[in-house]
Amino acid sequence: MRKERLDGVGLAALIAVTFLLAVNQIVVKEVNHGLQPVFFAGLRSALAVVFVFGWLKFRGLWGRVRWSDLGPGLAIGSVFAAEFLCLFMALDLTAVGRASVIFYSMPLWLAVAAHFWLPNERITPKRGIGLSLAFIGTAWAILSKSPSGHASILGDMLALVGAWGWAGTAFLARKTRLREAGPEAQLFWMVLISGPILLAASPFFGPLIRDIQPVHWVWLVFQAGVIVAGVFITWLWLLSIYPTSTVASFSFLTPLFAIILGYLIFGEALSFGLMMAAGFVAAGIVLINRR
Repeated sequence: MRKERLDGVGLAALIAVTFLLAVNQIVVKEVNHGLQPVFFAGLRSALAVVFVFGWLKFRGLWGRVRWSDLGPGLAIGSVFAAEFLCLFMALDLTAVGRASVIFYSMPLWLAVAAHFWLPNERITPKRGIGLSLAFIGTAWAILSKSPSGHASILGDMLALVGAWGWAGTAFLARKTRLREAGPEAQLFWMVLISGPILLAASPFFGPLIRDIQPVHWVWLVFQAGVIVAGVFITWLWLLSIYPTSTVASFSFLTPLFAIILGYLIFGEALSFGLMMAAGFVAAGIVLINRR
């Protein structure tokens, strides 16, 4: 049942989802010590196919995955592969907090694309201010120096390209006929197509195995089962129940959680520049999603 306002259940679910998405980035950085990032991303997508397929069968939604959607499915899966190739490599090179702030600038790029190619998505003066704030925050995060030495311009730029990829998948989900298939079917196409692409590309990025530990395999299953098939689907469910602008506005919590977790777990610096960048991106996202 569609609801007009956020209730206690929705609030708790949104906070849990945004926190787990921040934990997800910590997990990626940790598993990158044992597995090469692109290989790790490919394994995650391949394993997630099983979990998402199980969810589709359980919910009786398997019929929404149609061969007639193969064309847009290939497109959205390829962009999904590029998105996570860049994000996983970014988290291998730069700080979790920095990568998260830049990656979660996605609504900025989606709003720009929607302005030109989606109906009824024009940039209003209020959204224009939000776009400007988010752009300033993203640029600030990339240009600011990290006193702890965890910054990497290449990693920052990869996080930015990952944000463009995320915006691309969201755009294709709304622009192509996949919008009729529903979010769960869209996610299935994403993991089904991205897995082989990432695994085929992984040998070009160095040795597939680094210093692998048993816990890294546990985190791989956590990524595929809990994050992809659990958190992603829960996020899509929240979008189907509560106002889209309200749900999307909560995305600014993830980089804030990621900054704190990066500080606590990896000793990343809580620099003034990064915190200000996160603030600008958060304010921009809120304004972009306000109606």
